[in-house]
Amino acid sequence: MAIVAVIATAGMAGCDDGSDAAEAALRQPPVAAAGAAAPAPSPAPVAAKVAAPPAAPGAPAFAVLYPDAAPTAEPTLADGPSGPGGLTTFVTEASPEEVVAFYRQRAEAEGLSSVMAMNQGDAQAYGAASPQADGPSLQVVASPAPEGGANVQLSWSAGQ
Repeated sequence: MAIVAVIATAGMAGCDDGSDAAEAALRQPPVAAAGAAAPAPSPAPVAAKVAAPPAAPGAPAFAVLYPDAAPTAEPTLADGPSGPGGLTTFVTEASPEEVVAFYRQRAEAEGLSSVMAMNQGDAQAYGAASPQADGPSLQVVASPAPEGGANVQLSWSAGQ
């Protein structure tokens, strides 16, 4: 008990009300020196970005890159019986859950229906398709990256 009292007393000793002026000065916004540039505004949060670049040239609106995506390779493009399609891989600071939610929302906004969802440990997969036999489709697999965020594989078909 004596040790707890000593620690509490020592901790409260640093709480001095005589530093109100210094604390008030710290709360004021910084003033740029004459001739110095004003501080740059903070970047907008990722969620505030409206448009993301397409995953590849000609990719449909539901197959855009995640807003902070860093591609890990050139996209692979193909043209098949279900129309043009592609596959791309990237890393993002977002979690696998955030990535899957992003693509689910985009797919549903384009009229695709969820056809597959899977969680395997921390990895997640999602698939969506048009009700038409040769319609558009989307598949995304997101797994935790060792350095944080997610490794993502995104594939799509634009449909006919």
